Amino acid sequence: MPGKRKFEEQLAALDELRQQPPEVSIEALRKALAHRNNFVVAKAADLVRTLQLPQLIPELLLAFDRFFSDAIKSDPQCWAKNALSRALAGFEHQDAAVFLRGMRHIQLEPVWGGSSDTAGTLRATCALALVQCRSLSEPDLLAHLVELLADKDKSVRVEAVRAIEQVASPSAALLLRLRATLGSDEPEVLAACYSGILRTEGPTAISWVSRFLASADDAAAEAALAIAGTHSAQGFETLRERFAKEADPWFCSVVLSAIALTRQDEALEFLLDLVRTESLHAETAIEAILRAMPSAEIVKRLEEIVAGNQRLARAFATHRPQSQRKP
Repeated sequence: MPGKRKFEEQLAALDELRQQPPEVSIEALRKALAHRNNFVVAKAADLVRTLQLPQLIPELLLAFDRFFSDAIKSDPQCWAKNALSRALAGFEHQDAAVFLRGMRHIQLEPVWGGSSDTAGTLRATCALALVQCRSLSEPDLLAHLVELLADKDKSVRVEAVRAIEQVASPSAALLLRLRATLGSDEPEVLAACYSGILRTEGPTAISWVSRFLASADDAAAEAALAIAGTHSAQGFETLRERFAKEADPWFCSVVLSAIALTRQDEALEFLLDLVRTESLHAETAIEAILRAMPSAEIVKRLEEIVAGNQRLARAFATHRPQSQRKP
């Protein structure tokens, strides 16, 4: 099949450009960006970004514009637009209109039984790129980003939350608080809200985020892990207090895992005490400690504590890191 062979040769030629000096690659990449095949253009755009060739930004923009025409036919799966938007974002391109166009694009392609939107990655990439456009005022930027909080694609909603977090202002934090308070979304989206609030406001927001621990569901688990991510003494105390009130075994295990991930010395001692006193949660505490990638010293301490107790020694052997198991 001559056509297929020629296509493969074009892709191989592009791959070889990685080994060439950037100045040698420019003309070949310029030509590739004008190619009608979206996969060839996507590969060329990724190379432009990798080789750091900002002089090809005009060609990136022309290609980006071209693949919005008859988009389903010219750029199935948005391969070209995804790679072109990544390249433009990587060069911190400042024309907000370019990213707004991508952020609003929906591409419904036929699938068995209906259609599927293939532009989610494009919208997410452009939302994050929009944050770096200095021509936009903060109110305008947030007004654009907040629209994506209702996107049908979960991954786009997550990236919209992360884009709002990158604004890193009191107004952005309030938007994230509002979205978290409204709830009614996938745990991954709410997790991005909790983490974004804590990264923006710092440990002072732990008490606010802790309200979401009460439901003891998947969203609460994400709140616990977000609090653990502050690696703070306050985070440990908040989680310890929640653990003391919890009766559900599953959520107890979640909170103990979060406690281990705070990386606090007091948290480790708390978990070791649960094991040492042969608590009802001792086995769960062992798992939490060992899943948190402990040092060899901590593993040894835990091994000494469980020695002589068949039940706990079995839990230790089950969850011990593979790299630290004895031959």
